[in-house]
Amino acid sequence: MSASEAAPGLLLPAPDPVEAPFWDGCARGELVVQVCSGCGRLRFPPRPMCPACNSLDLHWRALSGSGRIWSFVIAHPPLLPAYLERAPYPVIVVELDEHPTLRMVGALVARPGEPLDVATLSIGAPVHVAFERIDDVTLPRWLVAQGDPEGGQPPRGSGS
Repeated sequence: MSASEAAPGLLLPAPDPVEAPFWDGCARGELVVQVCSGCGRLRFPPRPMCPACNSLDLHWRALSGSGRIWSFVIAHPPLLPAYLERAPYPVIVVELDEHPTLRMVGALVARPGEPLDVATLSIGAPVHVAFERIDDVTLPRWLVAQGDPEGGQPPRGSGS
């Protein structure tokens, strides 16, 4: 499906100056987050001030793009009309490898030529970022990491 076929009716981000570097990173194929220059805290979503130390000084850092499924939901109809042909589809919360409190929400997608079996999703399954360009924005999407025969592990801190 081409970007122009995919975009009608989809809700796409309209980046503001604070989050523009995140979207610029996605366009380059990099997953980037803000880093507080005062205390070193990684933060997402982007914001002008560090919630830990209130510093306004920041820089951006590229991440590995790897993480684990922290939570997920399967979206079923009724949905906005533009999403009907995609349903049912999984929306996941990814705990990024760089820090257990650094999380992103996004769509889990199939690898090209492979079906996505939503019945096999599990909390703790490893994922890796992929990027999809739609109109003027490149979105981070998530793929189940290859080479994980068990489909996931218990989330960190679960006591299992």
